[in-house]
Amino acid sequence: MREIAPGVAHWSAFHEGIRQDVSCYWLADERVLLNPLHAPEDVGEPVAIVLTNGLHDRDSARLAERFGCPVRVPQEGVHRFADGAPVDPYADGDAPAPGLIAHRVGALSEDEYAVEVPRARALAIADGVIRVGDGPLMFVPDGLMGDDPAGVKDGLVAAYAGLLERVDFDHLLLAHGDPVVGDGRTALRDFIA
Repeated sequence: MREIAPGVAHWSAFHEGIRQDVSCYWLADERVLLNPLHAPEDVGEPVAIVLTNGLHDRDSARLAERFGCPVRVPQEGVHRFADGAPVDPYADGDAPAPGLIAHRVGALSEDEYAVEVPRARALAIADGVIRVGDGPLMFVPDGLMGDDPAGVKDGLVAAYAGLLERVDFDHLLLAHGDPVVGDGRTALRDFIA
């Protein structure tokens, strides 16, 4: 785990289900685990675990039990937890945890969200955009976009353009790939251009 911005720590962990590393975050001031998998022992005591979509359940149930905190998931993704795992839904405009703001993206999947961390000038996005290492931003592969990849890409571009108009951020916290630190806004703007 390494601090990438004041009060924002990042780590990667290998996800057996998809056979690749995923990105996870600790928001120290907000005391939130964001899309966690194998949380390091030195994270603080979270008040919530926040998922940017229902597919990011990862270790959330185990960590919620360990820390005694709720798992917050987009209301459109609650159905993904049919096994009875306790989750608390959030919706567009809600605060999934104190100090955070949820923004529905909804293009790649109904439960695709971005979560703004105003204090840290950061924006966490779910699965619409990824990157490999410190490479450029890219869409997820077409094979993961359903029957209409072109339509999904158009929806993502429109949603991200809206976020760029409404949200002021410097850091882009990706669920798949290293975060873009410092120039995340510029990277996202250039990507959708």
